[in-house]
Amino acid sequence: MNIQEYFSRISYDGSHKDADLKTLTAILQHHIQAIPFENLSMHCGESIYLDLERTYNKIVRKKRGGWCLENNYLLFWALQRIGYDVCILGGKSYNPAQRTYKADVDHVLLKVVIDGKSYIADSGFGGTYQMWQPVLLVSGKDQPQVPGIFRLTEDNGTWYLEKTKRKHCNTDQSVPSTDTPGMKEIRKICSFTLEPRGMNDFQELNWKLQTSDNLLRKKSICTLQTTDGVCNLVGWTLTEMKYNYMEDMDVVKITTLTDEEVEKTLKDTFNITLENKLKP
Repeated sequence: MNIQEYFSRISYDGSHKDADLKTLTAILQHHIQAIPFENLSMHCGESIYLDLERTYNKIVRKKRGGWCLENNYLLFWALQRIGYDVCILGGKSYNPAQRTYKADVDHVLLKVVIDGKSYIADSGFGGTYQMWQPVLLVSGKDQPQVPGIFRLTEDNGTWYLEKTKRKHCNTDQSVPSTDTPGMKEIRKICSFTLEPRGMNDFQELNWKLQTSDNLLRKKSICTLQTTDGVCNLVGWTLTEMKYNYMEDMDVVKITTLTDEEVEKTLKDTFNITLENKLKP
């Protein structure tokens, strides 16, 4: 395991001598634009092991992606390696269908302390709810980023992360998909506490996600942030979103792919070549 090899994987050639906010932001952005959030292993008959060297070999050397446990484990190692004061936190993702947070911890994120200020860094949520910059750990402050406005609120020791989305315009329809003009959707993302965790605390979760009835088992997912948006491949559906600040609207293009096009898209768009056959 070599930090320069990791930097090469994420195409980062900047300085890392100063463990400051600027460097953290640059590393996070390079990471999420190079390493997809993906669960393809479990749809290729492969097991996912929560082991740092296996994760490093899979993501850095085999140029794969990973889900939150893998992405943030690798990022944790890299940040710690170059001198950041970083710790692992456990989160509970929000379930929109049930309008509540999960009962048990099902997400990993990082807390980084720089010059006495704490920031949340998360490279493993993926999709349109992926932060592009670390979020300052302060309650009630709007923190605008390219994907939207992120906000943390705290209540009795529990922190809540949410994002305000812009309206969407589908390229096929050329009309906003939101029914109410001017209305912006606030989407709850996850809750967490500041209790430091070790990655071994998530071994049971890692196996549970691969064996229990959940969204990650039902759907093959691969998502990667781009310089101006995000690409999501869920099953055979490719969604390309371009974040558009100027008109306060995001542009969305949706394409249904064939099996052959799925394999080609993984290679061309996500830079992923699978060793085993994917069953979308």
